[in-house]
Amino acid sequence: MPATTDLTLTFRRGSPDDIVARLNDGHPADVATVLQPLQPQRRWEILKDVSPDRQADVLCYLNPRSRAAMIQVIPQKDLAAILAEMDPDDRADVYHELPAGLREAVMPALAQAEREDVRRLASFKEGTAGAIMTSAYAALSPELDAADALTMLRHEAPAKETIDPAYVIDADRRLLGSVRLRDLITAPPGGTVSDLMDRNTHAVAIDEDIENAARLIARYDIVALPVIDSEGRLAGIITHDDALDVMEAEATEDFHKVGTVGKIGSSVADATILMLYRARIGWLMLLVFGNIFSGAGIAHFEDTIAAHLALMFFLPILIASGGNAGSQSATLMVRALATGDIGPRDWTRVLGRELAVAVLLGVSMAAAIALIGVVRGGPQIALVISLSMILIVIVGSLIGMALPFILSRFDMDPATASTPLVTSIADATGVVIYFSIAQTILPLP
Repeated sequence: MPATTDLTLTFRRGSPDDIVARLNDGHPADVATVLQPLQPQRRWEILKDVSPDRQADVLCYLNPRSRAAMIQVIPQKDLAAILAEMDPDDRADVYHELPAGLREAVMPALAQAEREDVRRLASFKEGTAGAIMTSAYAALSPELDAADALTMLRHEAPAKETIDPAYVIDADRRLLGSVRLRDLITAPPGGTVSDLMDRNTHAVAIDEDIENAARLIARYDIVALPVIDSEGRLAGIITHDDALDVMEAEATEDFHKVGTVGKIGSSVADATILMLYRARIGWLMLLVFGNIFSGAGIAHFEDTIAAHLALMFFLPILIASGGNAGSQSATLMVRALATGDIGPRDWTRVLGRELAVAVLLGVSMAAAIALIGVVRGGPQIALVISLSMILIVIVGSLIGMALPFILSRFDMDPATASTPLVTSIADATGVVIYFSIAQTILPLP
């Protein structure tokens, strides 16, 4: 990317004045991208000569691990100034990342209102709407004249993350609705906020799961989502950029689960060897022992295999086909459940459709491999292979479809029905199906 390339060259070879100029002109996200690979002390040496608000912008774009490391090298006085310039939700995130001793050292440097706001936002349970909301929203009284409301918003705008929409609250801070900036600007003389506001404003409870909050923002295509407490009072808002971060993080976590990778706790680029090892070894060890069932199935049919060695040629093809079909089905179901496209109540409808699709897939794949069966082992081998392919693909597809529903039914993450897990189950089942059909149809000497 040209922007980051130019920044890199400036940071390496530019004069101090050139560096400051580029820091002020460049987008904070690009600056953070260039700074991230550097050592924490070097990052601060580059940033220390720009204003605290610019430092705050760049710091917010660093990933949590890099930001936490950099915080350790920033002088306390400078860190307090940076925190004061951050949006409330970003300030709360940094507060979480501060060592206990440093928290108490920098907090007195903040205004009392900011200290209380940080502690309040940082107190909410991780993974809830309260944990990612910000208190930098615009609130209006319903009795306000539209012109007075615009004057108020103009005054408050620099300190708010968004003023469009503004939220309408009563004297007890209960959420009444929202009003768009455009409606205030075009309001007729004498129009009040109450006349202009949308009373059907979507909101989310403060202890609601952040995934649900992000889905609401995506579904209704809104800039921000108000967060209310148990009594309906406005506690904060979740902005669309934070919702995108949540959705990206959740999608990454689901991808990891689909690959049977545990929680890493940072980006792959920053993860240590030990972190990656711990994230992967658990499932791999479990699947190793799970695959013992496939070996036991093969051992049980040793006589049939010894009498018809051609069966072994087709074993990898059939087992892989069942696992692949199951993996496809599981991927479709996991994603559909995650997006809300289907729910647990759709089990019967989805089962019937998946069965029909699996039969068609199995018959098509059986027809494709039947001729090879005739060439390699004769008509009887071809019949065994064809019947096995149909049944294995059907069973594998149904396993892949059913497992996410079963996990969802027991309030477990459907993404746990990962590709390796479905494949291991389908493999063991496929071995039994294949050699059971062979034992029934093929004669023993």
